Amino acid sequence: MVATRPHAAPTAVPLPPVRSDTYFTETQWHILFALLDAVLPPIVEAGTVTDKRNQLRISQEEYRGAYELIRTSQAEPPDLDKFKEYLGTRQSDSPRFVQNVKRTFETVPIANRKRLASVLDLLGSRLGSFCLTGYCTPVQELPLHLRHSVLRSWTTSWLKTLPQLARTIVSIAQKSFSQGDPLYHQLIGFSDHPADYKPGPDYDFKFLQFAASEQPAVVETDVVIVGSGCGGAVCAKVLAEAGHRVLVVDKGYSFQPSQLPMNQESGSKYLFENEGVINSDDGCVNILAGSCWGGGGTVNWSVSLEPQDFVRKEWADQGLPFFATEEYQGCIDRVCEVMGVSDTHIRHNHGGQVILDGSRKLGWKAKACPQNTGTDDHYCGRCHLGCGSAGKKGPAVSWLPAASKAGAQFIEGFEVSEIGFDETAGDKKAVGLTGTWTSRDSQGGLVLEDQRVKRTIQVQAKKVIVSAGTLHSPLLLLRSGLKNAHIGQNLHLHPCNYVLGRFEEDIQPWEGSSITSVCSEFENLDGNGHGVKLETINMLPYVTLANFPWYSGLEYKLNALKFRNMNGYISMARDRDTGRVWPDPVSGAPRVGYVASDFDRAHVMAGVIALAKLCYVQGAQEIFAFLPGTRPFVRSKSDKAGTADVEDSEFVAWLTSLETAGNKPPVTPFGSAHQMGTCRMSRSEETGVVDPRGRVWETEGLYVADSSVFPSASGVNPMITTMAFADYIARNVAKDFLEED
Repeated sequence: MVATRPHAAPTAVPLPPVRSDTYFTETQWHILFALLDAVLPPIVEAGTVTDKRNQLRISQEEYRGAYELIRTSQAEPPDLDKFKEYLGTRQSDSPRFVQNVKRTFETVPIANRKRLASVLDLLGSRLGSFCLTGYCTPVQELPLHLRHSVLRSWTTSWLKTLPQLARTIVSIAQKSFSQGDPLYHQLIGFSDHPADYKPGPDYDFKFLQFAASEQPAVVETDVVIVGSGCGGAVCAKVLAEAGHRVLVVDKGYSFQPSQLPMNQESGSKYLFENEGVINSDDGCVNILAGSCWGGGGTVNWSVSLEPQDFVRKEWADQGLPFFATEEYQGCIDRVCEVMGVSDTHIRHNHGGQVILDGSRKLGWKAKACPQNTGTDDHYCGRCHLGCGSAGKKGPAVSWLPAASKAGAQFIEGFEVSEIGFDETAGDKKAVGLTGTWTSRDSQGGLVLEDQRVKRTIQVQAKKVIVSAGTLHSPLLLLRSGLKNAHIGQNLHLHPCNYVLGRFEEDIQPWEGSSITSVCSEFENLDGNGHGVKLETINMLPYVTLANFPWYSGLEYKLNALKFRNMNGYISMARDRDTGRVWPDPVSGAPRVGYVASDFDRAHVMAGVIALAKLCYVQGAQEIFAFLPGTRPFVRSKSDKAGTADVEDSEFVAWLTSLETAGNKPPVTPFGSAHQMGTCRMSRSEETGVVDPRGRVWETEGLYVADSSVFPSASGVNPMITTMAFADYIARNVAKDFLEED
C-alpha cells in the first residue's frame, strides 16, 4: 500500500474533449437544444420577461406560490434571488450542459443516432413539424411556451413513437442538468464528496507498460484472465496464491482512492460501460454496468446477500447438483470472509430505516443487508462513483492487491480482440489472446489522445478465463469464432421500477450507505421463486432525477429542489423471462434486446404498490411512482403522518390509479444494475455455454467465470453469487493444472 496525504477533496479526474459532434448537423443540434430547453425552460414572473421567444412566463400568483411551496417545505430553502436565478436559467446557455449532452451521444449506436437525426429533420421542416406538433412553423422557431406545450402533448400521445421521443428528450435534459448544474447542487446542499473526506491508502498495481512499436508485444503466462471485476479478481487471487503465473487484463483503467469518488460526469465517463448507461434496443431498460479496474465491484452498493436456498435448489434440479452442497456454501463463506462481510456494524440512514420500520408496521419480512466493508461502519452514499475511503472491500481493494502480493501481473486499458486456439490436434485448445493496449497520456491521465500509445499485445497462456461480464463475455466468445447457439442468450436483468417519497425530515439522501436493508415479503409471488425484493437506491442526483416523472418544466424544477427531502426505492424482480445480447454490427459494442415480460412486470408492479405503502406508513408527504400518466400522491394536511392505515380512501384510490396506468414498456422506465446468464452453466452443450466446472463446451483450456454463467437470475444483488462461482471455477482450473501435470 502507498500512503496518501490528507485531501480536502478527491483529486479531480478531468474529462477529455467531446470526440465529435459531426453526427448531427448544426441545424439538427439547434433543433435538439430547442427541445431540451422546453424540458427545463427558463421561467420568469409576468412583467419581468426580457425574451418572449425563449422564456416561459407564469403569473405573479403562480410564481410566488411556487416560491412559498419551496420555502415552507425545505429545511434550508433558497432565498428569493437564488430561486429566481434557478428558475430563470436557460440550460443551453451553459457550456457544461451542452458538453454533457454532446458527450451523451458519443456512445449511442449509429443507427439510433440516424433515427433521431431523421426525426430532427422532420421537426425542422414545415410539413414535418405540422405532422408532429400541429404547427406549420419548424419547431426550433416556435416560441418556448409552444415548444413546452408540444412536449407535454407528446408524453400522452396515442401515437406510440411520440411518448418514446418525449421520454428520450426529457431524460437527456434531466441527466445533463442533474449531473452538472452547480447552482442546483448548491441550492440542495449537495457536494461531490463527503464533508469529512479522508482517502484510503493507494495501491500500486505496477501495470505492465509497453513502448510504441508496429510489432506486437508478446507476454507469456500460465493463466490470462479477461476482466478485473468480481469474477476475474477472485480467480486471480485463488490461482496466484496456488502458485500459478497470472495475468489480469481489463479494458478499463485504475483509479486510486485519492481520486474517488468522482463527480457525476467524470464517474459516468470513466467508471461505467457506455459512459454511464446502456439502453436496450427498444429503450425499455436503462442498464448500469461497471467498466473500470475492479469492474462492478468498484461502483456497486456493497450489498452482500447470499444466493437463497430456493435458487440453489433450482440450479441443482437443472442438473448442477454442486449448488446444493456444503462445498458451494464453503465458496460463499470464503469470499465473505475475505471482504469482512457482516451486518453487525451497519448504521442505517433514513432510506434504509423506512424499509425496516415500514415493513414492521405492515407485518412484512425485512432485514439488514450484509455489507462487504471489512466489518466496519461505512456510512458513504457516494460509492456509486468509487469508494474514496477504501472501506468497501471490493476487487480493487481486497482481491487484486492480494493477487499482486502472490505474484499476479496486470494490464489496464487492454481491449481484447479474440481468443487464440490451437486446433492442430483436432481439439479447440485456448492458447492465449490478442488485443490492443492503450496507454495513459504523459500526465498519467486519459485526456491527451495524441500522447497515448496504442500497441497490439499477444498473450500466450496455458489457460484463458473470460470474466468480462455478462454483456462482454459472450461477445468475446463470438469474436473468437465459437458457434454455440446459447452464447448471448438467457439474459436476465433484475428489472426494476422506481418509487420516491418526499418526507418532512431533512434527509440529505446522498449521505449514508446506499442499501442497508431489504424487504423480502414479495420474493416468491408465483410459488417458484419469482417475485421482487424491495430495496433503497443510491441517491446521487442523476441516478434518480434523470428518469424522474416530468409533468411540466415548472413542476420538475420544483420537485428537483425537494430532492434533499426525498428517498428512492426499487421494486427489483427475479425475472423468469429473458433477453439477449449481441454485437453492434458497426462498433462491436454490446446491443441488448430485453423487454420485461407481462409475467415479470406484474411482479414488479406488485412491488411498486408495496413500496408506496411503505412510504405512506412512514409519513411521506408526497409519493412519486415512475409510471407514465400518473400523478404523485400528496398527503392531506389533515392526515396524520406515519399512520399504518393504508386503507385511507384517497391513498387507495391513488394506488388503483397506478394499477390502471400499469408499467408497460417502452414508456415506463425500467432500470437494471445486474446482468446475468448469457454464458450460462449447464449439464450439456445443448442447454448452455459452459459445463458444470466452468469450461466452455467444445473447447479445452477456456473458462468463463462471472455472472454470465448463472443458470438463471440470482434474485439478489449478484456480487456474492458471482464471487462464489469464480472461487469454485478457479479451484477447478487449479485442479485441471494438477491433473495435466
